[in-house]
Amino acid sequence: MSRPPRVLVLCEYPSLHGGERSLLAMLDQPVFRALDIHWAGPPGALAVAVRSRGRSYLPVSWHDPAGRRWPLDRCRLQLDQLISRLRPALIHANSLAMSRLSGPVVRARGIPGLGHLRDILRVNRRVRSDLGDHPRLLAVSQATRHWYVAAGLDPGRVRVLYNGVDVQTFRPRPPTGWLHRELGLPARSRAVAAIGQLGMRKGLDVYLAAAARVAPRLPEVHFLLAGARYSGKQEALDFEVRLRERARRGPLAGRCHFLGVRDDVPRLLNELTLLVHAARQEPLGRVLLEAAASGLAVIATDVGGTREIFPPQRHAARLLPPDDPNRLAAAMIDLLGDPAARQRMGWNARRRIVAAFQAEHAARHLWQHYQQLCPQLA
Repeated sequence: MSRPPRVLVLCEYPSLHGGERSLLAMLDQPVFRALDIHWAGPPGALAVAVRSRGRSYLPVSWHDPAGRRWPLDRCRLQLDQLISRLRPALIHANSLAMSRLSGPVVRARGIPGLGHLRDILRVNRRVRSDLGDHPRLLAVSQATRHWYVAAGLDPGRVRVLYNGVDVQTFRPRPPTGWLHRELGLPARSRAVAAIGQLGMRKGLDVYLAAAARVAPRLPEVHFLLAGARYSGKQEALDFEVRLRERARRGPLAGRCHFLGVRDDVPRLLNELTLLVHAARQEPLGRVLLEAAASGLAVIATDVGGTREIFPPQRHAARLLPPDDPNRLAAAMIDLLGDPAARQRMGWNARRRIVAAFQAEHAARHLWQHYQQLCPQLA
C-alpha cells in the first residue's frame, strides 16, 4: 500500500500565535486527515499542540541561543537536509519569513511550495524574488494582498485565504463569574480586555491611554491585558515597562490587570463585557474572529483587514481610526452604557463569522490550493 501524500509545514517560532492557531484550526478539519502532515519549527508550545493532535513535529532551530536568526544559507541548508529525509510532496511555509527562506529551496528541488503572508511588512527586491519562487502565496486578507501586489509581487501568484475559527469552541455562553473570582474583582464589576502580544503594533499604549480616560467615569470597570511580549529588542522591553508603569498609577491603579498568556481564551471571552483592539496595523486579527464568534461586542481600529471582518453595513463592531485615545475612550463609554447595542453588535458579529469565517470553510479552500499545486493530493 502506498503511503499517503506528505506535506511539510514550516513554522518560524515555537509559540502559539494567531498564524499558528489559524493553521492548526484548518489542518484539524476532516479533509486533511488523509495527509501525512509533518510540522517543523523550534520546540515549544506549538510542538506540544501539534503532537497532541497526533501529528509529527520536527524540532528545527532557525535562531542561535541568543535569539538571532542564523544566516539564510545555513537555514536553507538545514531545510534542504530535512526535505531530503522527508521527501514531501508539498511545502507549506506558514509565515513571510519562512516563505522567504524556503522559496529558493523549493524552486531548486522542484517541489511545489505555498507561502503564507500573515503580516503586512515592507519587502525589498531580494525578498520579493525569494517569495516569487513559490508558485502560490496566500494572503490572509484583501488588504494584505493589495500591500504585497503594490510592493511588486506577481498578482497572479497572490491569492486570499481568510483564517477561520471553530464556531463551536468560540460561541456565546452566559458568564459564570469565574474570571472575576480568579482576579479578585467585585462580582458586579465589568471587564474590558485587550488580547494580543505586548508590542507597539497592537496599540496597547493607546488602549491604556483610553482606559485612563474611562476609569474616572465608570468606576466599576476593570481593564485586562492578556498576552505576552515575545520580542527581545530593547524597544520592545522599554514598551512593556511603560505599559506596566502606566497601569500602576493614576486612575488605573488597582484596576488594570496583566493576565499573561492564556490557554482558556474561549472561556475568557464569555466573561468579558467588551473587547478593545487598538492595533496600528492588523492583517486579519485572529482575536477579532474569536471574539466575534463568541458574540462579544468589539471596538477595533479600522486598519488592515479588520474592515473585511466587520463591513460597516453589518453593524458587527465599532471601527475607529488608530492612535486616537480620545475617540476610543468615548466609544468605550458609549458601548459600556448601552447593553442593548452591545447585544445587537454581538449577534451581528456571530452571524458574520458563521457566514464567512468558519474553520471548515477555510480548510476547504486551503485543500483546493493544495490540490491545485500538487495534483497527486487529489
